[in-house]
Amino acid sequence: MQSPRPETPEPDSRQGRRNGAAGVQLLDNDGAISDQLESCLKHIFAKYCTPRPAPPQKGVGLLMPPEGAYLSPEGLDTWASDTNGAPFDDETKEELMEFLDVTEDGSLTLKGFMQVYQLQTENDEEETWRDLSSHGFDRTLRLVATRREDTDMDERDPPYAFPGYTNGTKVA
Repeated sequence: MQSPRPETPEPDSRQGRRNGAAGVQLLDNDGAISDQLESCLKHIFAKYCTPRPAPPQKGVGLLMPPEGAYLSPEGLDTWASDTNGAPFDDETKEELMEFLDVTEDGSLTLKGFMQVYQLQTENDEEETWRDLSSHGFDRTLRLVATRREDTDMDERDPPYAFPGYTNGTKVA
């Protein structure tokens, strides 16, 4: 018998293992971040990181953070605000610096960013889905046009703006 609400995990199912779309998982069979989720998280991280990423290549659509990128305190605050509506409080920032991978000066690295989502997804998969949605990803982990993606790319100077580009397209 099929569940009347197939998008809702059964009580005995593991977090990250059951979603509305077939083949889309946040965590792999070993409980690690899936390749699909990793691509989405790299894109999100790249929107806020220092140094800035190169504009996405034509037809690719997702940003890739440069080697050695990190979230400065300003980038961290902007990411937290865009994701949750407010920057992290000082206590949360101290916990990030203590328990996750950070640079010598305490900026969150890509590895630390992935650790945030590994822990969050293990404990509350729906919170990760909400975060992904707030950054323009649907339940198939595809980047779709949203209000934020449509407006912020043009209006914001960092983290979204690239000189000479509008919405990822080269402007003559």
